[in-house]
Amino acid sequence: MTKINPGESARSRFAYELQRHRLLAGLTQGQLGRRVGFSGSLVGAVENLKRTPSDDFARRCDQALGLEGVLEALHVEGWPPPPPVADHFRSFAFEERRATAIQTWDPLLVPGIFQTESYARRVFTRAPDATPEMVEERVAGRMQRKNVLSQENPPLILSLIDEGVLRRPIGGKDVMREQMRHLLEIAAHPRVTIQIVPFDAEAIPGLLAGFVIAEQRGTPYTVYVDSVPDGRTMSDRNSIASLTARYDAIRSEAYPQSQSLKVIKEAVETWT
Repeated sequence: MTKINPGESARSRFAYELQRHRLLAGLTQGQLGRRVGFSGSLVGAVENLKRTPSDDFARRCDQALGLEGVLEALHVEGWPPPPPVADHFRSFAFEERRATAIQTWDPLLVPGIFQTESYARRVFTRAPDATPEMVEERVAGRMQRKNVLSQENPPLILSLIDEGVLRRPIGGKDVMREQMRHLLEIAAHPRVTIQIVPFDAEAIPGLLAGFVIAEQRGTPYTVYVDSVPDGRTMSDRNSIASLTARYDAIRSEAYPQSQSLKVIKEAVETWT
């Protein structure tokens, strides 16, 4: 039996209970795999915390092991379903929750994960095809995304924001003042670093689009790129390597965090 500490996290508890009940049932990984329609190697990878189980996998294992929803409940706890977001962002919203580090570059708007409710509502309201119901659903999803910093093991978040974002009047003075103050609050979180890319920096590698890089234990493994009409999630190595290089080039132009916070404080005063 692989040594797993079930008290370490909800995901560890899932792996521990899967392995424990499989052994109690007298099944090998291959035998359980055949019963649930997955490979034995996948069962082993899940038990060793090397693969993320799907909700279908959890459901089938519950049925095969007679657990009446035990693994399904642990799966929801360890891998919460993504918030109600646009279809094109749904897959990355899931990756955002399981990443150990997130790097964002935003040349036009405050990063979604840092937006206030008022700022997000204005952004969604201005979409050409927006309906009141769609706006409220998108705002709720964006607010839920912010919970990533309060989860059991929050990711490190490194955010690069163009200075122009602090000056663009999204929603008017009151909305912008609240948003700038919120950025200062978020920047105080021990897992967050915010750096402002100044006006006079060319930052050419990042002028085409904003993007987000998700990492697992120091290795970038998926990216999300903004585009019109919809952004897209990519996992191929060439795209990841290209965007990682772009990110490093943009960051080389950014203010350090201490100076960046001064710039944000100045923006607060601008919107007062």
